[in-house]
Amino acid sequence: MIKIPRSYPVALVIALLALSPIVVLLNLVGDDFQAFDARNLQVLTNTLLLMTFTALGSIAIGVPLAILTTYVRLPWGRFWLIVLAAPLALPSYLGAFTFYAAFGMGGEISNLLGIPTPAVNGLAGSTLIMTLYTYPFVLLTTRASLSSLDASQIYAARTLGLSLMMSLWRVVLPRILNGIAAGALLAAMYALSDFGTPAIMGLDTFTRVIFVEYNAFGLSQAAMLSLQLLVVIMLILFLESRFKGTTERPGRHLYFWPSAQQKFFMLLAASPVFLLAIVLPLSIFFLWLWRDGLGNFQLAYAWNSAYASLIAAFVAVLLALPVAYAAIKGKVGRIMERVTYMGFGIPGIVMGTALVYLGLKLPFMYQTLGLLVLAYVLRFLPLAVGSIRTTTESLDNSLLDAARVLGASRNEAFRRVTLPLTMRGLIAGAALVFLEAMRELPATLLLGPTGFETLATYLWRVYEAGYFGLAAIPGLLLFVLSGFGLALMFSGERSADLDNKNEPSKR
Repeated sequence: MIKIPRSYPVALVIALLALSPIVVLLNLVGDDFQAFDARNLQVLTNTLLLMTFTALGSIAIGVPLAILTTYVRLPWGRFWLIVLAAPLALPSYLGAFTFYAAFGMGGEISNLLGIPTPAVNGLAGSTLIMTLYTYPFVLLTTRASLSSLDASQIYAARTLGLSLMMSLWRVVLPRILNGIAAGALLAAMYALSDFGTPAIMGLDTFTRVIFVEYNAFGLSQAAMLSLQLLVVIMLILFLESRFKGTTERPGRHLYFWPSAQQKFFMLLAASPVFLLAIVLPLSIFFLWLWRDGLGNFQLAYAWNSAYASLIAAFVAVLLALPVAYAAIKGKVGRIMERVTYMGFGIPGIVMGTALVYLGLKLPFMYQTLGLLVLAYVLRFLPLAVGSIRTTTESLDNSLLDAARVLGASRNEAFRRVTLPLTMRGLIAGAALVFLEAMRELPATLLLGPTGFETLATYLWRVYEAGYFGLAAIPGLLLFVLSGFGLALMFSGERSADLDNKNEPSKR
């Protein structure tokens, strides 16, 4: 008789729950489903153009910066990596909001310095914002591929007379194409699913039009557009799964030792990216804080964000445990884990549309905190699952076996051995879910209870009302929270680096 792991039934229920938004959307569309009409084709064109330009822009910026941070020996090298990767931790709608307010006639730069600046909006403005906040995807995936390459072939090419640039082009580039493609596809998926930036920039993409249809009580049309967007996103997810970063046997590492003058010009060339993505938005928020003060901001908004996000983090970790343990038990468990990952690919605006309809069918859930928390959990459950599974896979099973030999029951061995050893993954997963939920905008706009204002939604209301100065406090608080997320990400990378360095000594 085949013994089914105890985590499988619970993981199956959670996987089915993760699929429920798609089922709800199909049911909502019903017989009204139709092919693209002229308006939808224009929306599709805008969305695909934004996706394509964002991917290309992220490659143009991310690949040179990956080479710079991997191969060039810079002073405070890790500091520059963190600085250049920092935009990844920020929600792009913060940048879109400040760029919209800073540039153009009557913008903050024109008012402050008297310098006329062009407006940042439409497809060009959306592409600029998206590129600035997604290029770190390409930076990090390309850097991972570069770090794993054996430089012996490059040295051989140089010995045979190839110039440095030709060696990089003919030897390095073909071996990191998968890493570049993986990062570019992640950037493309972010551009497809983002709501705040196209909405602020005035570009009709799927996410913006879905929100407009919802506000116009066109729930069926919003569902149809959501399903069409999901088709495109699933295609991107499939392509992304086919591209894995290059891995090779460890060998010689390549280093460049430029002169002090060359280092200065390299960092100078990289500085506009950081200045535009981080310094400019921060400067605008501090300007508003200095000029307008606290305004009518209430600490209750921050408390609402934290309260809902804490509940979501706790529930996500509880649900992630059986899914993560099922994933390491066999192929069926891994399939159920992959199903739960679909939630992360569903944009917040799509998740919100599906759960609004669910709330209408179940009135006891409509406009409740529970429905909002459910959206957060379904969206960000993969973050907790991935963190817990990674930690669990690294456990030494001999400790669990020893506990069973000494008489501990299966439950006791889990409680006293497995759970404490996976606590780091539990905490990291909960922290990631908490931070993402704090910044989630579209799902909160659609599902938040009446009068339930969070940092993200308050920022959106300020934008809609045109009182930009009141956005200083929520904007800065979201910056701080994003900084914690960045620190968590790089602390994990640092721990992994230390583990890898200590591995030979263990042998």
